[in-house]
Amino acid sequence: MTWEIYLSGEIHTDWREQIKAGCAAASLPVTFTSAVTDHDASDAAGDVLGAEDKSFWRDHKSAKVNAIRIKTLIESCDVAIVRFGDKYKQWNAAFDAGYCAALGTPYITLHDEALIHPLKEVDAAAMAWATTPEQVVEVLRYVISKK
Repeated sequence: MTWEIYLSGEIHTDWREQIKAGCAAASLPVTFTSAVTDHDASDAAGDVLGAEDKSFWRDHKSAKVNAIRIKTLIESCDVAIVRFGDKYKQWNAAFDAGYCAALGTPYITLHDEALIHPLKEVDAAAMAWATTPEQVVEVLRYVISKK
């Protein structure tokens, strides 16, 4: 079986690449999917549907267009990794975690200790909380390859 891993959240560091490299080094049978991680492209996803003079409606249309991809990929993944960084608030990541919880899709949160309190409900529904990409890889290695 090849596991589908959905990578959600913070886009300003290389955590996705670290997890991909760690899983490749461990020869884990995984494929990775993600929302669009190019911030400008994501913000402009709805622009093809026509210009808006209010930012709310531009964001609204882009969020819906992005949701086509995000919903489809979350609904088809075996496990999601949801990364929260310290520089920006990842409200979309919290939404993705909630969607996973509602679907019964297992997810692992990835964040440092400074975010324990703000993410207590998100972490409570997670199957694991990791502080490093290496820990995520170790959890995946255990879940996928231990007999």
